[in-house]
Amino acid sequence: MEIEGKRVAVTGGAGFLGRHLVARLRTMGCAEVFVPRIEEFDLTRAESVERMFEAARPELLIHAAAVVGGIGANRGQPGRFFYENALMGIQVIDTARQHGVAKTVVLGTICAYPKHTPVPFREEDLWSGYPEETNAPYGIAKKALLVQCQAYREQYGMNAVYLLPVNLYGPGDNFDPESSHVIPALIRKCVEAVEQGRDEILVWGDGTPTREFLYVADAVEGIVAAAQRYDKPEPVNLGSGMEISIRELAEKIAALTGFRGRLVWDTSKPNGQPRRCLDVSRAEREFGFRARMPFDEGLRATVGWYLSERKRRADAPAAGR
Repeated sequence: MEIEGKRVAVTGGAGFLGRHLVARLRTMGCAEVFVPRIEEFDLTRAESVERMFEAARPELLIHAAAVVGGIGANRGQPGRFFYENALMGIQVIDTARQHGVAKTVVLGTICAYPKHTPVPFREEDLWSGYPEETNAPYGIAKKALLVQCQAYREQYGMNAVYLLPVNLYGPGDNFDPESSHVIPALIRKCVEAVEQGRDEILVWGDGTPTREFLYVADAVEGIVAAAQRYDKPEPVNLGSGMEISIRELAEKIAALTGFRGRLVWDTSKPNGQPRRCLDVSRAEREFGFRARMPFDEGLRATVGWYLSERKRRADAPAAGR
């Protein structure tokens, strides 16, 4: 699919990934990039979804909207995370079919994989067990959308593809302590500890789980490449193919933020999934995607952005006086 000159709708376009994706699409010469805001278009309501499609008239739909958060948020709101993610996705995909949208790209989640998936995670292992308990409701809700895409392709000939992005990070990430993921949460903890002169920070778990991370700009390129060049029913991992322990990650972030104190591991809190690392060969084979940002460089850019943003906000009241 040629994106230039097309009308595109990006659900979740005002979020972390969505803002980067929308900016990239606009540089590619789209006729219009429509971003439905929750204040006007509540995607859990069928009539609101219908109004969105009537307003946007998309030829390409990218469904990136999700109710997301870290382990704490998933544990605290499992019902909401299941219901809203499933309902949004099911209604958006079905309405795209009814409106004859030429191409639909649906973003799933790495949380859909079974808890004890062999490493590296291959797409064929997606159904070989139950997801890790703390994020299973979210993972299963999103995985249901893969089944919907495949069923609609079979029955209606719908060009709907499903991507499995790994944990994202980068400038503009969500640093809210109530809902952030591990990288922004650790960056904020370390920066605040330095500012307050504290000599230790508390980190959930024991530090042994591993994670894979994908820089947000790389994720955008993968999504765009799939929109342009992929048209098959099989899901596709989007990742970097790297693996790092939470302990090593925390030590890297501490060093980058100048925190010299102790990392205290709270083993009363859950570790989450034991390991995460993707087989990323299908994405490269099918649509030529390979992540380019070295992890240490991306981490430095993320820390730098957060420090700059923090300073900007601190200076804003003084500038307004």
